[in-house]
This record gives sequence, structure tokens and C-alpha cells, in this order.
Amino acid sequence: MIAAQDLHTEFQFAQEAESQLSSDTDLEDPDGKNAKTGKGMAAKKGKKAPGDKAKGGGAGRAPGLGRVNGHYQENGMETLFEVVKMGKSATQSVVDDWIEAYKHDRDHALLDLINFFIQCSGCKGAVSGEMFRHMQNSEIIRKMTEEFDEDGGDYPFTMAGPQWKKFRINFCDFIAVLVRQCQYSIIYDEYMMDTVISLLTGLSDSQVRAFRHTSTLAAMKLMTALVNVALNLSINMDNTQRQYEAERNKVLAKRANDRLENLLQKRKELQENQDEIENMMNAIFKGVFVHRYRDAIAEIRAICIEEIGMWMKLYSDAFLNDSYLKYVGWTMHDKQGEVRLKCLGALQGLFHSRELGARLELFTSRFKDRIVSMTLDKEYDVAVQAIKLLTLVLQSSDEILTAEDCESVYHLVYSAHRPIAVSAGEFLFKKLFSHRGPEEEGLPRRGRQSLNGSLIKTTVFFYLESELHEHGAYLVDSLWDCGSELLKDWESMISLLLDEPVSGEEALTDRQETALVEIMLCAIRQACECHPPVGRGTGKRVLSAKEKKTQLDDRTRITEMFAVALPLLLAKYCVDIDKVTNLLQIPKYFDLDIYTTGRLEKHLDALLRQIWEVQDKHTDTEVLEASSTTYHSLCNEEFTIFNRVDIARSQLLDELVDKFNTLLEDFLQEVGASGCFFDAHDLSKWDLFTSNYKLLNTGLQNGDMPEQIVIHAMQCTHYIILWHLAKVSDGSSLKGDMVTLRKQMRAFCLMCQRYLNSINNAVKEQAFTILCDLLLIFSHQMMSSGREQLEPLVYTPDSSLQAELLNFILDQVFIDQDEDNNSTDGQQDDEASKIEALHKRRNLLAAYCKLIIYNVVEINTGADIFKQYMRYYNDYGDIIKETLSKTRQIDKVQCAKTLVLSLQMLFNDMLSELGFNVDRSTSAFCGIKELSRRFSLTFGLDQMKTREAIAMLHKDGIEFAFKEPSPQGQGSPPLNLAFLDILSEFSSKLIHQDKRTVHKYLERFMTVQMALQRDDCWLPLISYRNSLQVGGDDDTMSVISGISSRGSTRSKKSKSATASKRKLPEAEENSCSSSDAVWMNREQNMQTPVMMHSPHLTSTVLRDPKKMRQEDSCTPVPLQQQPHHHHQTAIDYNRRGSGLMEDDEEPIVEDVMMSSEDRLEDINEDMNFETMDIDLPASKNRRERSELKPDYFDPSSIMDDSVLNVSMF
Repeated sequence: MIAAQDLHTEFQFAQEAESQLSSDTDLEDPDGKNAKTGKGMAAKKGKKAPGDKAKGGGAGRAPGLGRVNGHYQENGMETLFEVVKMGKSATQSVVDDWIEAYKHDRDHALLDLINFFIQCSGCKGAVSGEMFRHMQNSEIIRKMTEEFDEDGGDYPFTMAGPQWKKFRINFCDFIAVLVRQCQYSIIYDEYMMDTVISLLTGLSDSQVRAFRHTSTLAAMKLMTALVNVALNLSINMDNTQRQYEAERNKVLAKRANDRLENLLQKRKELQENQDEIENMMNAIFKGVFVHRYRDAIAEIRAICIEEIGMWMKLYSDAFLNDSYLKYVGWTMHDKQGEVRLKCLGALQGLFHSRELGARLELFTSRFKDRIVSMTLDKEYDVAVQAIKLLTLVLQSSDEILTAEDCESVYHLVYSAHRPIAVSAGEFLFKKLFSHRGPEEEGLPRRGRQSLNGSLIKTTVFFYLESELHEHGAYLVDSLWDCGSELLKDWESMISLLLDEPVSGEEALTDRQETALVEIMLCAIRQACECHPPVGRGTGKRVLSAKEKKTQLDDRTRITEMFAVALPLLLAKYCVDIDKVTNLLQIPKYFDLDIYTTGRLEKHLDALLRQIWEVQDKHTDTEVLEASSTTYHSLCNEEFTIFNRVDIARSQLLDELVDKFNTLLEDFLQEVGASGCFFDAHDLSKWDLFTSNYKLLNTGLQNGDMPEQIVIHAMQCTHYIILWHLAKVSDGSSLKGDMVTLRKQMRAFCLMCQRYLNSINNAVKEQAFTILCDLLLIFSHQMMSSGREQLEPLVYTPDSSLQAELLNFILDQVFIDQDEDNNSTDGQQDDEASKIEALHKRRNLLAAYCKLIIYNVVEINTGADIFKQYMRYYNDYGDIIKETLSKTRQIDKVQCAKTLVLSLQMLFNDMLSELGFNVDRSTSAFCGIKELSRRFSLTFGLDQMKTREAIAMLHKDGIEFAFKEPSPQGQGSPPLNLAFLDILSEFSSKLIHQDKRTVHKYLERFMTVQMALQRDDCWLPLISYRNSLQVGGDDDTMSVISGISSRGSTRSKKSKSATASKRKLPEAEENSCSSSDAVWMNREQNMQTPVMMHSPHLTSTVLRDPKKMRQEDSCTPVPLQQQPHHHHQTAIDYNRRGSGLMEDDEEPIVEDVMMSSEDRLEDINEDMNFETMDIDLPASKNRRERSELKPDYFDPSSIMDDSVLNVSMF
């Protein structure tokens, strides 16, 4: 017997101050420190405690005779655990068999029950009869803990699968049936229940999770079963009390004294049983629940909260008070969503009953804020249940939730998670639409004055106040499950839109009408498609037969109703973009057969007329697209109305095409005319930049604008910027014009950059040409000649723009003739068209090369150009050669690095194609070697001038050769070692001192084994080392610039400055040996080289060519002609040379692009750059060739206006 002196008083809630919430301690003591502490499992006076188990009774019974469901347990047959796990027999019969065994030998039956709990925990051990008779519960638990194997971590209640899920159900049923079957006798024998409760209490305090979990579940289910017993006893006591009172109130003659005594005795027995049950429940609650509701395992905490909710619901008189509610309130703050979910479930069970909900006012006021905040819980399931709980709270009382509390739930109807949104929609519907006043009882069923009409207005008001107007479909979907009848009342919606308000009724505003049209469209879509809107739900679900019938009925009603009303609605709101766009989407949900079966053809004609008027009045894209969609929906060949709709559509399209052709012709004429005037006249005061930019932006967005329009718009915008620049440069502009020009120029450059990805070649070429022009004009050289005030306009292209420009050149210029698809009229085989295409490509390449020459883009981008020299010499050799010459004048060292980079790129391409084993006899390798030889010739004869550049070239080449190890492992040559054979072509350009220095630098990368190798694969290293050996050549004297075997116009013009030979000072010769190794330690981040002289600023006004050539020529002045008075000094490799500012820059005296096979005839050509005529490949038709535009790419015309048709700086 569980005996505690005051345990029964725990249930006498009216007598204990603790049962009432007299202070805040009950709801603010999560650890249960204020709970009463009874003696728990201690025995009552005169009774044995469970720890002191009776040793009599069945002590002399031999083991092995106990049966459960007819099965022996300890003689190798099935145990109670196995019987429950298999579930072959009904739980009732299993319990009955156990009860029979208990009556026969209670110790042995109880031992089976104890082992049942032990085995349910997953423990392999078993309690023997000896242990049961002589050991305390704590000792038994300790022994079982020692035998428990926790390595696996799994036990029956954590195992997955249907078998174990069923076992959990059978386990709970077994405990409930056991108590129910024993409630009249056995549970009061002061032995069975005491032993079980004592065991479960001890197991629930174990460190082993499996013991703790299993015993807690068993104890909580045992407690729930005892609550049912206590409830039955309470009911019986009330009935007995009523019978006693009725019998006692009888007159003395009719009163049966023996009956009174029997009723009195029965009530006394029931009271004693009630006290016994309360003691048991109190022991379980204080011994198990109070400790385990805050267990470290979330599942154990969830079990406790779920069961206490059952107790409060079943036996509210005993448990529905703040002493027990506080545990639920505290646990709502649990970190695990599973536990919080059980708390909400427990509270929902209480609020479902209005009677119980009324007794929760104090609890609700204390924990309401927490429940409201849980609507935003990170666990979606918890948020859904929190909203449902608030809906139940709202039903129990309207006064508990404030307006702020409700608003926090309202906005959840727009949630992307549909269960949350639907729950919030139910809350909203209950709050706003469920309460009807007496004045609303007599209203009509449908129409503007109906109850639904008022509710629809309320929906519109809520929709507008939520400030999430673009989510009307979400609102309708949220309300659909609970308010579909209201949302399907399209008759009332049409009446609100078309009918005039009666006297005293406030009409809908334009904004409210727009919202109503949107809600109406969303309701139609929801009814016809029967699935949530996009973004809410995983896709279409399979509809049941009932849902399909409802869908067809709704679609028929929609067609019959809106076939008549839609033309009227379009006529009323014809000029309103938002309303018309939504209304035009309704016909796609029609059942078009209704037009024929319902004889509604005249309404179809009215609809087609209204669509015609709509498209005629509107230019908005959304309206026109909606009109197009409507025609597409109505033009269905399966229906008889197709011919009628097709005729109307054809008439509309004919009219639109005629308008389009007329307007396009006029537009092209106007754009062409404006472009022509922009070329020679300043039209900037009309501010046409915005219009042209908008036109270009529209072309990008749509992608289908004719190329003539785009090209003309680009040209016009280009001229606008140039005229604006002319004004700013002259100082005649207003304040702030420079900022405007800077913004416009950058925006236009970005626009042209985007057009580089156009699919139209003509548009791409125009964008590229204009970009090159603008980048050159707005480069840093625009500040020269005293124009420092233009510095804010300087624009430097970023890396992405440089990369796109280079990719354009590689894709559009360096192509084979057969790949060119730009020939006119498709005559690709015509020679004249090929020459024209080549001329165009040459101009594109020239435009990009000017960016390199004037240092607008990085010099190293020229590597991709230079490497194409051999392959495309006939087409672009002169342009690449001139670019190389000008680049060297800018920065010798950087030019040399670019040359070796181009060779490295070709070498890498060869490795990608041919593999790692380089065959130096292949045509690809020989071609790279021949290119390096030609590059070497471009450095001229004056080795002192190019000393530093050649040295840096060798340094980069050596590093590249040894950069990648051999993929074949140690002992094999580096992957790029063959590059040294290519690099040896530049060895002749090294002076003796530098050859020794380069050789020393080479030895840094070599090992002793490499020096001893003589295999063929090491020949590049051997030949390169030999080329660095100081041999018979006498390089002690450097060749002085200014004297060559061939004359040069450039040298002639500077004859006055370079007429006499200049010898190197002795200091320079002495410094050569001392500076041999300086270049090896030279920093890579050098100062910016001296740029070429920028051209003069000119306007775009048409001028006399001869006068412009004399006065405003854009030709860079050769810097050799500039006056100077400084003397030659010793070469210092620790500083950057002055580039073209040196007087004695050498002329290029040899044909640097000579073919070894004598394919060219210009071996002795005169390098007079100012008079050089760049000829095109021979043409079969000389007349056609003479008609082509001249090709301007030589030093005298590098910035000529005719190249880009504009004047530049």
C-alpha cells in the first residue's frame, strides 16, 4: 500500500491552499520546488512497504508454472514481452491470463510483470525469483543496469518499423487494460500496485535512457488509467451520496434503515478506495512526472505533457487547476518543437469544451503572449497548432484576445506555407465573418444588399489594409476551406461592381473596386483549377470524384454568369488598366460550349467588341497581353464559336499590321533623318538622349527590335554625347552639365557593352565601334593640352569590358574566310563581298589596336592579337606590325613581356591539342619557333636600347619553362621545357654580360642531374644553354641608332637631331658589368610609361579636309621630332626608361614580318610610315576593289576622322 499521510489531501483541492492560485509561485516555479513532498513509497503504519516485499504467499511455488495466455514463460516458452510484441492475442485475454496467474501465485506473476518492463527497455538481463525475494528495488535496478548493453543505442521504443510501432500501442493498451481489470480488487491489495509503482519510480530515475524512457511511459499510462478509475469512483460516490440522501429524506415509515446502512458502508468503502487511488496517483506524479517533465530527452518530456493534458481533460475537478496547468505553461518555452506541440495539443483538448475553457481565464491571461508568439514558431507544425489554439480561445471568449493579438495572426494568411495560411484563414473567418447581428437576419440571400455582400466588402477592406495587394490569390486560398461559399458568391460581387448604391449606402472607391475585381478573379481561378497558387503547394493533386463534380458545376456557373456580365464590366472599366487586365483573364476559365447550348452568341459578340475597344485604347503591355490571351482562349477549333472569334481576330490583326507597317516606315525615316542632322548639327537642346536610351533599353528587353532602329539609335546617342562634350570642353556649358555628361556617357557605354552580346552581327559591330571610339575619346589623354578640368569625365574600362572587347575581336575578326557569314545578299562566293567583309574586319581590328596603342586597355591584352600574326599575316599583318611597333615605343619591357606571353599562349594551345610529349618537328612547334624568330627581328640592331626588355623576356621565358613539373614524375624534363628552344631565338639579342647573367639565372632552376642529361628530350635545354655561351661573336660594341642600310622618312625628318653619330659614354660601358644582375631583382610593379601624344580636340562640325589636315590633324606627332637637349646617360636597369622621350630611338630598318619561304615581295620595302599604302589582297575585279573605302591604319591616320566617322581627341 502506498501510504503517505497527506497524499490524499493532494486531491482535496478545496481544502488545500496549494490547489488554488493564491500567489504567483505556482506559475513561476518550473522546478517544482514549491510542490508538497510526501513520503512517496514509504509504507503506511502497520503495512509493508514495497521495498519489504512479502516473502510468503507464493514463495514456495516452483518457478516455471506461471502461464500467460496459455504459454509457459520460464521454461523456454514465450514471455509476457513476446506475447505483447507479437500481438497475436487480444490484450484483454493476455491480461485475464496474467490475473489468473496472479491469483494463483502473485509473486511469480509479479516477477513476470517486472521482467516485462525490463525487457521492454531492451535489457538482455532478467530478474530471477531469488533476486525478487531478497533484493531491494534499487539493487535490482543496479544489477540490471550492469547487464544493460547500451552500445547499440536502440530499444523497442526507438526502433523504426511497423512492428515496433504496433508494439508501443500494445504496450500502452496492456497497462490500461491491466488497471481496468484490476480496479475492483487487486489494485487495493497493497502489494501489486505498490511493487509496480516503486519499480517504475526507480527506473525513471536511472541514468540509462532506455530504462528512463520506458518506465516514464509506463508510469504515465498507469497514471492515466488510475485517473479513469478515480473518475469512476467519484461518479459512484456521487451516485451513492444521492441515493443515501434520497433514502434518508423519506418519511420514517418508508425509510429502510438497512438500506441506509448499506449505502453508508458503500460510500465509506468508495471513499477508502478513492483515498488509495489518490495516494497512488500522488506517488506517481511526485515520483515520476515532477522529475521527468524536464528530462534531457525531448520525447520523455513530450510523454509527460501529453498525459497531463489527458488527466486535466478526463478528471478536470482534480487536475484542472493552476497547480497542474503551470507545468504546461512552463513547457511551452521548451527548445524542442515536439514538446511545444504536445503543450498546444493538451491545451486544445481543454479549450474544445466551453465549460473547461471558462476555467482557464487566469492561465490564458498569464500565458497568452507566449501562445501568440508561437504562431511565428520556426517549426511549421507548432505554428499551425498555435493558430488553431487561438481560434479555440476566440470561440470561448471574444474578450481574451486584443486587436494586436489578432493582427499578429491576420498577416499569416499570406504565408507561403499553406497549412499555416489555412489555419490563419480560419481564424480570420471566425473573427470577422462568424458573428451576425439581429439586424442581419432579414437580409436577402444574394446581391448587393445581401449578407454576403456585406461580408465581401469586409474582405475587400481587410485586403486593402493588409498592404499586400499583390497577393490576392494567397488570401483567397487561405479562406477557401472555411469560406468557399462566400468567395463563390460571384453574383453579389458583380452586383457590387455594376449596380448603383442605394440611398444611404456608401459606394466603393476606385481602389476598393480594383481589389474586388482581383479577389473575384482569384476566386474564379481557385474554383476552376482546384489547387493552391504558385509558391504555395507542391503541385496539382488528384481530385476525387466529388471534387471533380464540384469543379464542373462551378465552371458552368462562372460561364453562365460572366458571359453576360463580363462585357458590361469591360464597358464600365474600359480605361482602367488594372481592372481590365484582370477582367480579360476570366474567359480562359469559361466552358465555351455554354455559349452555344445557352444561346449566348450575342453576348459573345459583345465581348469581342469590348476586347477590340480595349486594345484600341490601351498601349500598356499587360493589357495587350491579356487581350491576346483572351483571343487564344476563345479561338479553340473544338468549339462551334471558333469561326465567329477567328473572323474578329483576323480583322483585328489586319488592322494592327497595317498600322505597324505605316508607323515603322515613318519611324525609320525620322530616325535616319535625325541621325543625319546629328552628324553636322547640334541638336542637344532637344534633350534626345533619354528617348534614344529608352529605345535602346526596350530593344534589349524585347530582343526583337529591327537592327536599323538600334543602329540609328546608337549613332544618334553617340553624337549627342560628342556634342555635349564639345560644349563642356569649350566652357559654354552650364553648371552641372559635366556631371550629366559623365552619367550619360557611362550609361551609354554600359548599354553598348550589353549590346555586344546581341545575336545580330551588325548591331554588335556598331556597339563595338562606338565603344572603342568613346573609350579613346574619354581616356586619360583628354586632359592633355591644358584640359585638366575634364578629369571627372575620364573613363577607364573595367576588366569585364576589356574582356568582352577582346572576345569580340577573337570571335569576329580572327576567322577563316569560309566562316564569314556577313556577305551581302548571301553571295558568299562573290569576291567583292569577301573583300568588303575583310575590309570591315580590318577596321574592327584597327579600332581595338588603337585602344592598346593609347594605353586605354592593358598592353598584355595584345598577346591575343600578336599570336595571330603568322596565321593571318595576309589579312592583318600590317596592322599587327604597326601595333607592335607603337606598343614598343610606349614600354619596351611590357611589350617584350606581351610578346613572350603570346608565345606561351600558343605553346599551351599546342600542348592541349598534341599532348604532353612535344615533338619539335611538328608544324605547330615550327610555327611558334618561326614566330619567335620574327619577333626577335623587331627588336632592331641596337642591343643597348633593348637590353632590359630582352633580359626580362628571357626571365619570363625561363620561369615558364620550369613552372610545371613533368607529369611523368621525377627524372623527366619539365612540362614546358621545349619552350626554351623557342626562347633561344632571342639569345642573339643579348649582349655578352647579359648572356652570362641569364645563364646564371637559368642555373637557379637547374639541378645537377639536368646538367648531365643528354637525351633527346633535354635538347631544348642544351641548345638554349649553348645559345647563352659567349662565343665568337663580338658584341662589345652596340649598334648606334640613326644609321641603317635603308633610309626612313622618320629618320630623315629628325635628321637635324640625329645627324651625327653618338658614342656611348664610358660611364655607360663601365656600368654594364655592374648592372648585370639588377634586372633579376627588378620589381614587377613599375611606374606608368610615358603615353603617346594625344590627338587634338575637334568638333563634329563638317570641315574642309585639307584645312583639318593642316590645322586640326589628329595624327600623333612622332616624338623623335620633338626638340630636346638632354644627353645620353648610362643605362640604369633599376628605373623605367623614358620610352619615346629618348632622342635616339632606333628606326625599324628590317622587314620584321619576313617569310622564310619568300612568299612576300616586300623584302626591301621602304618603311615610310606616313606614306605607307596598306593594300588589300588581290581582287579579280579591280573596279570593285577601287570602289571600296580606303583602309586607314597607318601612323598618319591612326586617329583619322574617317575611320570612325567622328572627330576625336
